[in-house]
Amino acid sequence: MSRYRWLGIVCCCVLFVVVFCSLRWHMQGAFISAGHPELGLLLFLLPGAVASFFSRQERLIEPLIGAMLALPLCILFLHLFFSSDRAFWQEVAWLFSAVFWSVLGSLGYLLVLLLRRRK
Repeated sequence: MSRYRWLGIVCCCVLFVVVFCSLRWHMQGAFISAGHPELGLLLFLLPGAVASFFSRQERLIEPLIGAMLALPLCILFLHLFFSSDRAFWQEVAWLFSAVFWSVLGSLGYLLVLLLRRRK
């Protein structure tokens, strides 16, 4: 594997965990009390788009791999540092939804790249 491939994977993994932790620590009260906890999922567009920017070859697969590698770490953080009102499987489903949004962010970056090349 080339150095750039690992850069995209590690970038997505680290940013995914950072977004997850920031949502759990800082924004949980605002989104939960407003009745819209799903709005925080939009922030997961950022790790996919940034990792796709840093990826050279496979701009869709590398952010997906990075997000999937971040899942066990997020689950570990969830049980060690955060208390949750939801069941374990609901948290896992929320995290898989976050992976979807992360890959959607990389698709959005690819769309912008395609539109830029067409000009």
